[in-house]
Amino acid sequence: MNARAWQAQSLLLGYPDPVLLERLDLLTQAASTLETAAGAPLLRFIEHARNTPPTQLAADYVATFDQRKRCCLYLTYYAYGDTRNRGMALLKLKQTYAADGLILGDDELSDHLAVVLEYAAAMPARGLAVLNDHRAGLELLRLALHDMRSPWADVLESVSATLPPLRSMSEVAKLAAQGPPEEKVGTYR
Repeated sequence: MNARAWQAQSLLLGYPDPVLLERLDLLTQAASTLETAAGAPLLRFIEHARNTPPTQLAADYVATFDQRKRCCLYLTYYAYGDTRNRGMALLKLKQTYAADGLILGDDELSDHLAVVLEYAAAMPARGLAVLNDHRAGLELLRLALHDMRSPWADVLESVSATLPPLRSMSEVAKLAAQGPPEEKVGTYR
């Protein structure tokens, strides 16, 4: 069941282009087969997508995910910021995907949540491990989307419903307070 949820979530977290909008009926059918905790939030978002003019939906997507660091869809950003360590994490993810036959295009970063969810849909056990590795960042993203009353909060609510509960909010609180790490190049300690 999670694989179906992750595939639907992956599509709904992509840029809302005409191809996505054409798939809303299919996504409604898929979301309707999920457990309520994962399916109901997706159905709410799909309804929002149906009732929002496409240009407005696209503008909202850009304003939400491309102009706010708190709402970053690139999961390694939360753990590594824009540091060299993030580059290594991206490479490791890309190698993990390649080992399982998922080859990314040059225009796709391996840590984009839609890509991670697509991988999880294809390789559920390994994909769940990747999602869990980034659980604090996912929770921080979910909370940020809720705080701004973004319709995409429903999609993140659905993602959270497919994951084990957080053991502690302390890592999320620390990440929220400190923000992503910064590069220490040229700094002496």
